[in-house]
Amino acid sequence: MNSELVKLIPVIPSADIARDTEWYEKHCGFRAYFTDPMYAVIYREGLVLHLQWHADTVDDPLLGGSVVRVQVKNIEPIFEEFVERGTVDRDAIRNATPWGTNEFAFFDLNSNLLFVFEGIEQA
Repeated sequence: MNSELVKLIPVIPSADIARDTEWYEKHCGFRAYFTDPMYAVIYREGLVLHLQWHADTVDDPLLGGSVVRVQVKNIEPIFEEFVERGTVDRDAIRNATPWGTNEFAFFDLNSNLLFVFEGIEQA
């Protein structure tokens, strides 16, 4: 069985999670699913955006890179493909995360972080 690519979820930088969550609710009709001072997940219909605190300082978790989350069904085949390609090491997969996913991640040549994930309820 192959992996099925389901959707891309951009993770965009935010200097102020509370301010930006409120702005997206007021000006774009998004609703908050999850928020804390460092991260938020907001949605509208079938669209999902993640906001992650960035300051382009040494404290910034990505130092200027971006993040994209790639949702899949049946993560194992695509994980095996990326191991065979040399994109990730075999120990890169994280199963049963506290936030309810199986996932692995890697950086591209421009320091953008790509997460490939499935919800545990999909597995």
